[in-house]
This record gives sequence, C-alpha cells and structure tokens, in this order.
Amino acid sequence: MFTKIGMGLATAALALGLTTTASAETLRYAHVGAEGDLQTRYATEVAQEIKEATKGNITIQVFPASQLGGVAEMVDGVRMGSISMGHHDFASLARIVPEAAVFNAPYVYRDAEHALHATDPDSPAVQKINQQLIEKGGVRIIGRIYRGKRHISSNFAVKSPEDLKNKPFRAVPLDLWVSMVKGFGATPTPVAVSELPTALMTGLVVGQENPLTMINANQLYEVQSHVSLTGHMDSVLAVFVNEQKWQSLDESDRIAIKKVLDEKAEQSLQWAQSSEADLVKTLKDKGMTVLSEEDGLDVDAFRDKVSAQIDKDFPNFKPYIEMISQVK
Repeated sequence: MFTKIGMGLATAALALGLTTTASAETLRYAHVGAEGDLQTRYATEVAQEIKEATKGNITIQVFPASQLGGVAEMVDGVRMGSISMGHHDFASLARIVPEAAVFNAPYVYRDAEHALHATDPDSPAVQKINQQLIEKGGVRIIGRIYRGKRHISSNFAVKSPEDLKNKPFRAVPLDLWVSMVKGFGATPTPVAVSELPTALMTGLVVGQENPLTMINANQLYEVQSHVSLTGHMDSVLAVFVNEQKWQSLDESDRIAIKKVLDEKAEQSLQWAQSSEADLVKTLKDKGMTVLSEEDGLDVDAFRDKVSAQIDKDFPNFKPYIEMISQVK
C-alpha cells in the first residue's frame, strides 16, 4: 500500500514538472546600474553564462536600474533572502560590517590590476571580511566588477580641493563617500543615483564623482560642463549573495558560478581600461571640458586631503589596508 502511494506521488510530481533531483533555481539579481553602463553589461552577460555553465540548473533574473529599490533596500533584500544576489560598491556592505568599505577607500590601490587582485574573494582581506559578513548578515561576497577609475564632474572647472570649498557636492549615501567628499573640501549631500540628474540640474548639488562610463551612460554631460580626471578611486563593485541561498545550491553549480564570475571580473577590467580613452573623447564631443594634470589639475592635493580625512574617520581600516598593500 505504502509503495503504491509513493509511486503515485512520484508520478504526480513528474506530471507537474517536478523532480526529486537537483531542480532548476531562479536567482533574483538586483543592481542600480543604468542601461549602457558597464555594470549592466556585466550582469546581463553573467546571467547568460551562468545558465550555460550550470546546464540550465541556475537561471539569473536581473533587475537593473534600482527596480527592486536603492542600495540600502538591495542590501537588506539580499540579507533577508527576498533578493538572491546583487552587486554594488563594497562600501554598501558596511551596513553589515563597517570595515567592508575599505575596498572602496580612495587611493588604496597601486593600479587597476592591483585593485582586481586585492578584491578577489580568495584574497586574505576579502576572506576576513567575508567571515564577518556571513556571521553578522548571512551575506557572502562571491565576485567583483572592475568599473574604472572614478572622476569628478562639475558645472565649473575643478583643479584643486579649494575649488570645491563649502560647495554642495553629491555623496553616495554611504559613510565612506561622505568622508571622501569632506576631503574634497565640499559639503557632502547624499543623493541616490536615480535622483542624480535632477539634483545636478536644479543645483541641489554642483558636482558628483563616478567612472566615465556612468557619466556617459547617465547622460550627465547634459547637466555638467566639466570632468576632472582625479582618478581618486578605483571603482570595484562586490557581487554578493544570500548565504542560505548559496549553500542550498549544488556544489557543482557553486563552482561553475564562481568560475564565471572570476572570468567576468577579468573581462570587466579589460572593458574599463579599453574604454577610458574613448570615453574621454566621447565626453569632449558631447561638449564637456576634460581637465587633466597637464591642464593644472592638482591630483596630489586631492590625494593628500582625502587620505588624511579617511585616516581620521576610519582608523579601523589600517590593518586591512596593510593586507591590501601586500597583494601582488
């Protein structure tokens, strides 16, 4: 009798398209990037390649452009599991572990390659942060995106921190950015990325900072006249996942996902580096004035003032910065 019932249930399950073996999983993947931004290309290609690499076991449903909420809502969604995974600046995870923001600290990397190696999930500093993220928030970093160096855009020429003194300047709504903008000499004014064009157009803020790919993709050339190539931060985004969801996946699928993310991280570096010169030309063609050190931009002044402000506001970064500096 029991055997017949069991067989009947199995037959019913098959009729409904269910199996008792590893079934297909759909992961909700959120980010705030706009169409045309490098990070949007990344998420789209990752979704395609993960489906192929896992032979259809894992389907990634991507929600770009803040469709599932801003940064805070996205991080909290991944913590709770209503969102499976997402990506944003490492500093967004400071809501869980404050020291996670160190990977976005200004002037912390020697160059782009160093930034990518230091943010590898297998690097010592990321491993240490990951242990705390898992324990305190049920979130794990599994990948990263190199998005390019961040530069200042404004509606007037900015050559030194003195030019921004006491002026309202957009800060990403995270403590690290508020500190950095203070180092710029400006008055930090938190603005969500979705509201940024309007804030710049109305004069709520006089400037902002982002990779050139974002400045172009978000058409900030329509509301800003200048770009200062300060290169104050290597923009590296963390790809993170709900730990419970991650552990529920088959090990073979986790390995396949990690392989895709590692390869795509290297590709993102190539995309960013190859597009920088083209983007400078594009923005000039759109009417923006681009300022470099040859034009009198004092990058050293920005480095000194910003680094001093970060050291003052985040003394707990020091041991992590030492680990980052030791990465080859």
